[in-house]
Amino acid sequence: MSSTYVATPEVDAGKTPPAGSDRSRAEGRLAAKLVAPAVIVMLVVTAFPILRALWLSFYSYSLTAPDDREFVGLSNYVTALTDSLFWRDIGVTVLYMLVTVAIELVIGFIFAMVMHRVIFARGVIRTSILIPYGIITVVSGFAWQFAFTYQNGFVNGWLPFIDEQFNWFGDTTPAVIAIMVSEIWKTTPFMSLLLLAGLAQVSEDMIEAAKVDGATWWQRLWKVILPNMRAAIMVAVLFRALDAYRIFDNIYVMTAGAVGTESISFLTYRQTIEQFQLGMGSALAVLLFLSVLLVAFLIVKLFRVDLAQARGE
Repeated sequence: MSSTYVATPEVDAGKTPPAGSDRSRAEGRLAAKLVAPAVIVMLVVTAFPILRALWLSFYSYSLTAPDDREFVGLSNYVTALTDSLFWRDIGVTVLYMLVTVAIELVIGFIFAMVMHRVIFARGVIRTSILIPYGIITVVSGFAWQFAFTYQNGFVNGWLPFIDEQFNWFGDTTPAVIAIMVSEIWKTTPFMSLLLLAGLAQVSEDMIEAAKVDGATWWQRLWKVILPNMRAAIMVAVLFRALDAYRIFDNIYVMTAGAVGTESISFLTYRQTIEQFQLGMGSALAVLLFLSVLLVAFLIVKLFRVDLAQARGE
């Protein structure tokens, strides 16, 4: 009895290239070529201000006495990091970011579901939801400041549990709430727009299969829709968190940083523009930049999204 032997190529499992690696490298090279001109322009435009700010942060330098500039090393950073005002403003800034982004994520997802599922008057509904985002932040800030004033605003009259003479800008907590409301109203449409793009990537076949298996709406939401939107949610939260962390316009318009509503961006503005302390202001700007990078790093680590897997590779 004879047997036939068929030679098969040996495969080293440890050296097998991952699927889609060639396409990934090709896409990476193409992406680098496409973004290179924009990156070069951005570096040329922003490199000097960044390096200039870093250099000034090592000096005691005031515009009121430009000839008295003195090298102080890390003294400005030590002063900022040991000042209770700096850490109070950091705490207020983090509070702004956490509360507004969390509420915007929930409301934005509801709006995205409406825009995604609506059949009749889809264009009108989407346009109506996105209108607040098209309004200039300063204009919306002034509008909400007027709404919350007890002399002629309408908020006190609309809330039955609030006294009509209640001053929203007389204490820290109500003033912070008023600023958060204006921020949420203005930027929730942006969050919903990003989440709508994520919803469009969820396969309808998967949702229908879950329906056939008897999954309820909540089960489909938690087991099918949200897991497949993980990358889109991360991008939406990342963009909005970084923007909310640098909040300035609404604070400037509504309270000018009074009654404990000052953010770290507003503190940097006060030191640099109002008090002409370029050295300390530059140090605060560098610390703000580093803290923004830290926030971005923590958000990316929190979601742990594999972007290559999200692209289907």
